[in-house]
Amino acid sequence: MESGTGSGTQPAIPRALLGQLAIVGATTCFGLSYSVIKWPGTSGSVIAWWRLAVSTLIWWTILLLRRRQRNIPLPSLATWKAVAPAALFFGVNISVLFTAVTRTSVAHTEFITALTPILLIPLGHLLFHERPQWRALRWGALSFIGIVIVLSAGPDNGVATLGGDLLMIIAVSAYVSYLLATKRARATGVTTIEFMSIMMPVALVTATPVALAVSADEFIPATGETWAAIGILAVLTGMMAHGLVVFAQRTVPIATIGVIQAGQPAQSTFWAWLFLGETISATQVPGMVLVIAGSALVVWFSQRTSLPSP
Repeated sequence: MESGTGSGTQPAIPRALLGQLAIVGATTCFGLSYSVIKWPGTSGSVIAWWRLAVSTLIWWTILLLRRRQRNIPLPSLATWKAVAPAALFFGVNISVLFTAVTRTSVAHTEFITALTPILLIPLGHLLFHERPQWRALRWGALSFIGIVIVLSAGPDNGVATLGGDLLMIIAVSAYVSYLLATKRARATGVTTIEFMSIMMPVALVTATPVALAVSADEFIPATGETWAAIGILAVLTGMMAHGLVVFAQRTVPIATIGVIQAGQPAQSTFWAWLFLGETISATQVPGMVLVIAGSALVVWFSQRTSLPSP
């Protein structure tokens, strides 16, 4: 995905735009994943564990093929150490998130997830001294208004529980920590393929205790639908979504990533309606439009305000 040559002559603006489009694509994949998680009716932590295991096989196949074709060495010990913190946070995030999705309502899940940008913007500025385009980020307010409309105007599909909501808070905190640790690891020069190949197996260290504690009696999936969901998620999020996020980390500020991902609740609602038959009311549609428009305007004005002076 990345090359060590020619980067000095590649224009900065197209590279930044490519990173932002990668986050848009990742958000779409994440939005689809909620429907896939709910589809088989299996414990979320079990699906999370096996998705990590399958993703590990896929990424290491890519890594070994890359080594064989281009004689690129395997990741060094220093690279493993750089990626390990992000991987451990990711293991907590995915196992707790997949569990929470099956224990609380979609509305509560998405509302709590929408808190991510609120945490990322100040942390990105504090820890990495990022200077996001504040004038561009203000368009993200449209997305947040849209989120309120989408989550409050429609019917509440599923039963919300306090335990499920608390799990979502833990999952969001772990995801924010994962993004911050990823940013730090990528600053050391770790490539996307190296990062993903290390992250998936190391994440099992924290995901395994959660899966065993929550669903030890059904740890081995028993239905074809569950295995199909695991395979789909391994490609959809294990490869595409998280790979795109890691790829974008070098050029897209943490704050911008958070605001663009604010479009995920509206997408999740749409895909749940399309694939699971969950209800969408007419009053939710304007909110979905606002979320998508807000995310698009953040990307557009980030580019315009980044143009160099003549």
